[in-house]
Amino acid sequence: MKRREFFKKGATGVAVLSGFTVIPSFVLGKQLGHVPPSEKINLACIGIGNRGADIIKKLHSTGLVNIVALCDTDMGAPHTLPILKLFPDVQRFQDFRVMFDKMGKQFDAITAGVPDFSHFPIAMHAMANGKHVYVEKPMAHTFQEISLMMKAEKKYKVACQMGNQGHSDENYFQFKAWTEAGIIKDVTHITAFMNNGRRWHGLKVSDFLPEQPIPESLDWDTWLTTATFKAYNKGYINGDWRSWFEFGNGALGDWGAHLIDTAHEFLELGLPTEVNPSFMQGHSPFIFPQESTLVFKFPKRNKKPACELTWYEGFNNQPKHPDYYGEPVRAKDIPPPTAGNINTKRYPGKVIYAKDLTFKGGSHSATLEIIPEQKAKDMASSLPFVPNSPSNHFLNFVRACKKEEICRSSFKIAGPLCQLMALGVVAQRVNARLEFDINKKVITNHGVANDLLIGPPPRKGWEEYYKL
Repeated sequence: MKRREFFKKGATGVAVLSGFTVIPSFVLGKQLGHVPPSEKINLACIGIGNRGADIIKKLHSTGLVNIVALCDTDMGAPHTLPILKLFPDVQRFQDFRVMFDKMGKQFDAITAGVPDFSHFPIAMHAMANGKHVYVEKPMAHTFQEISLMMKAEKKYKVACQMGNQGHSDENYFQFKAWTEAGIIKDVTHITAFMNNGRRWHGLKVSDFLPEQPIPESLDWDTWLTTATFKAYNKGYINGDWRSWFEFGNGALGDWGAHLIDTAHEFLELGLPTEVNPSFMQGHSPFIFPQESTLVFKFPKRNKKPACELTWYEGFNNQPKHPDYYGEPVRAKDIPPPTAGNINTKRYPGKVIYAKDLTFKGGSHSATLEIIPEQKAKDMASSLPFVPNSPSNHFLNFVRACKKEEICRSSFKIAGPLCQLMALGVVAQRVNARLEFDINKKVITNHGVANDLLIGPPPRKGWEEYYKL
């Protein structure tokens, strides 16, 4: 008997031999949890401590990733050591540009778990070199940088994922199903709030910090990337950068991506025509305010009514909830803070006011609840089916790199959300009401604020990233 008659293969590559199934080793290997290295994506990780370390572990746990390079401006810091011990034989770098020069052909994708202001040059460098990008939220530091990243994603046709991980879990699929079924409709007002203590609360400054000796293990010049030069001070690093307008995007940039992301996408909010800091306590030109309330106004969109989003931050600056609000919604997947403690009685959350219904929700993957409770019980049998997620945020990215899925928080989706948050940060910085032209993408009533959409010129040697 000829070989082709002896083996009969189906589309799966499984052969049948005299009534017995012969399973190829590569199929059996996948069933047992082993994926050959050739079927994994090679990943270079930039920023390997704190949140950067969490990203690396989550992506590696998919079983579809080879960690081939580690890059951090401080390879001797305590927060980078655990990842170095976890991957002791992986090549190490302090400058991502050097890593690309020496290993650019050996990896497919990168992670950027670095301060907000450094997301942009790293992501742009990677995309221009044809690499897929997983970058922490917010996408970038300024409105202009976000625009350029969106254009680069489209131009270079790479998979890009912003790290608001709840955008791949229950809240995402519930919000999508409920809007498509008309359960969530005619929304006119949303409140979102993050009232836990932040690093800058209680901090008073009248200038930038005084110069201190640079640790021997730190490449301070590369840490600064595109930012205007500042003398080193430990008050800028290890998460404290988030306190400073110069380096971070504050509580809104940190938590807005976890609280208003699904409402922004599925209600098609887009960009606001007005941002008003209706309340602010402790305004500073250097660090974020101690408390602030921002009101964003969105025009009518297709058949959707005009909508107002009010953001509350600050320990005591909490919104007034409806009398039937009940207990806050708790998210199960909020990672622990890198410094300080989260007051568990002040859960971040949101309330969505529609024409006929009111919803309350939490952060990350926490699902919405119809309130009051009796209304939820009355509607329980008529609510649409909500599918389970086929992949968490990290697996979704890896599969997108392999062209098996599409990133749920791609730059096309996350970009306008981050630009909305960037406008809020500008309003906090100048402490003034802003009028925004959503077609021309300019602030029309405040010259200084409009300049901040672009930000200061990049340092010499870093200009290339702003030329798409």
